[in-house]
Amino acid sequence: MSEVAVIGSRDSILGFKGLGISIFPVKDGEEASRTLAAIAQDDYAAIFITEDLAEEVEEIMRDLRERPFPTVTFIPGTRGTRGLGMERLRNNVRKAVGADIL
Repeated sequence: MSEVAVIGSRDSILGFKGLGISIFPVKDGEEASRTLAAIAQDDYAAIFITEDLAEEVEEIMRDLRERPFPTVTFIPGTRGTRGLGMERLRNNVRKAVGADIL
């Protein structure tokens, strides 16, 4: 299990292809949700999703949190960041360490 994938608008994720990362361009949140559900069953250790699609995939994210793999992380898209990735990281560190060290 060593594969990495990125889900987002084509413009946001095309650069990842040059790094050997599997890209999954989507047009809307519904397509992102279906794509995440499908590739979460494959051999991916990490999946990155652009923040603009975060709300649309929240239901699937709840199911994936119970599993050790894949790890799903939000990244900024072409519209910039809303801070969701950092907020999730901060919450996870707070749970693990018992204090906000970020």
